[in-house]
Amino acid sequence: MKKQLIEGEDFYYNESGFVVLTAKYHLDKGFCCGNGCLHCPFDYINVPEPKRSQLRLNRDSSHGQSEKEK
Repeated sequence: MKKQLIEGEDFYYNESGFVVLTAKYHLDKGFCCGNGCLHCPFDYINVPEPKRSQLRLNRDSSHGQSEKEK
């Protein structure tokens, strides 16, 4: 039996109306699916190269910007 997902906890809708899964959802799932999810807490371990490196670069640069803005 599948768990009922909770909006705001397991997912949210982005400005384009797409469903975005949260890090909590991924942690509950327990592994990286390899799709390059925005909130992957597993460092994109199952995403093939070169996409993995690009995702890590994008993530690191966006975290750096938000830290500077604080």
